Amino acid sequence: MKLKDHYDVIIIGGGITGAGTARDCSMRGLRVLLVERHDFTHGATGRNHGLLHSGARYAVTDQESATECIVENKILRRIAPHCVEEHDGLFITLPEDDLAYQQLFVDSCLRAGIRAEIIDPKLALKREPSVNPDLIGAVVVPDGSIDPFLLTMSNVLDARRHGADMLTYHEASSLIIRNGRVEGVNLRNTITGEHMEAHATITINAAGIWGMEIARRAGGTVNMFPAKGSLLVFGHRVNNMVINRCRKPANADILVPGDVITVIGTTSERVPMEEVENMRVTPEEVDVLLKEGCKLAPSLASTRILRAYAGVRPLVASDHDATGRSISRGIVCLDHEVRDGLAGFITITGGKLMTYRLMAEMAADKVCEKLNIQRECETAITPLPNPEMRSDKAFRRHGTMTPEPLVCECEGVSRRDVKQLIDNHQVTSLSQLRRRTRLGMGTCQGSFCGLRGVGAVLEAKLLPAGMQACGTGECDALPCGAPDLLQSFQQERWYGIRPVLWGSELRETELARGMYGATLNVDGADE
Repeated sequence: MKLKDHYDVIIIGGGITGAGTARDCSMRGLRVLLVERHDFTHGATGRNHGLLHSGARYAVTDQESATECIVENKILRRIAPHCVEEHDGLFITLPEDDLAYQQLFVDSCLRAGIRAEIIDPKLALKREPSVNPDLIGAVVVPDGSIDPFLLTMSNVLDARRHGADMLTYHEASSLIIRNGRVEGVNLRNTITGEHMEAHATITINAAGIWGMEIARRAGGTVNMFPAKGSLLVFGHRVNNMVINRCRKPANADILVPGDVITVIGTTSERVPMEEVENMRVTPEEVDVLLKEGCKLAPSLASTRILRAYAGVRPLVASDHDATGRSISRGIVCLDHEVRDGLAGFITITGGKLMTYRLMAEMAADKVCEKLNIQRECETAITPLPNPEMRSDKAFRRHGTMTPEPLVCECEGVSRRDVKQLIDNHQVTSLSQLRRRTRLGMGTCQGSFCGLRGVGAVLEAKLLPAGMQACGTGECDALPCGAPDLLQSFQQERWYGIRPVLWGSELRETELARGMYGATLNVDGADE
């Protein structure tokens, strides 16, 4: 892609905040460039529980964040119905909890504008049969679930439709600073190593937890708290409503249904910045998630776990909290010209997945103020486009025959789906396909669809740079480039599976690894 000579705004970060900001700015007529060193949703955006927050979880401890969440909750239901599953949430009180907290919780929700209704525990059990039958209290709130991958790609698509340029796999290696002003970014192609410059009047730092380092390179300061959150994915949809504990936020007290799976989360633990790039779930964290999760829904004890994963929340740091639980989830929009004497540089951070649109609006408002542009935000009233190409996925899941061969049977991804993505979106890896189609995210975790997906990529002759360097057409037992594609994909799958393996699942996985290693000479163990 050929860059423009000059942009109005460059956005660093391809998570939901960066994508939303690119959409908002481009809708206001600005010339926009978004840069991301990996793929869209690579960071925290792709590593959360997919909860459509009502804000109730923070009503007692953080009224501002709670109010922001419920407002944005209602907006997202209107503008992105294709990303949302509406099913309400239960906040339950167990015998070990303080029942008096329930009324405080309800009063706090109502003050924040959140619908909260106390119901009889027997009615709660009838509405949600999976809930712990020992509950002594129940409150219904407007929680739901949301697909963060689809939501992000919807924002990316709309930003592109409004003229925004997008560069994935390009790292902002440094900022271009002249006379106390940021005038653009130096970029490095993370695949080819090629260097280039991009120039803009305003640069927005939307890099999540990595935003601290971006600000430091510019000579500014943003003190971030790297809060690791671990989650488990179960292979069945155990519950139909979101189930929460009616208490102050703690570990493993949210059970979120989504599509055909259930997610339990999260933990919260401060981690060193040097570990942020390599988040792994420990057996101890798995034990905590299972122990506390079974208190929400006892059937989790006998439900197959597909995998574990972890992300890092971009929280603004506090010196007096070792876990990050008490830190506000509120939005932080920093004008570094005011804060650090560095013109042309803005940081947008904090917040939540739920409040990404509001965060983008605040950042875009700041840009327009500096550029003297008088144009109102329209993202709250303009529906997001649906980039989903698998319109018949639901029918296939329920047994309807299709003439299209399936690449991923667990998630209903057809060869046609893969080909369309490769043709239209320049997808060149299985991980990219996974983020856009859920390929490999089902019960087999890529054991079967991994090979089929490689075949589809090879068939399209679209391999990342450097994977065909030998020129022989053959690498080991597979076509040139295939081992690399398989290895990178299986490493991601297997290190998420390893912390939860037990019994027959362990034997099955070891068999799969043996087949890949001995038969295909592909080692994805990442030891």
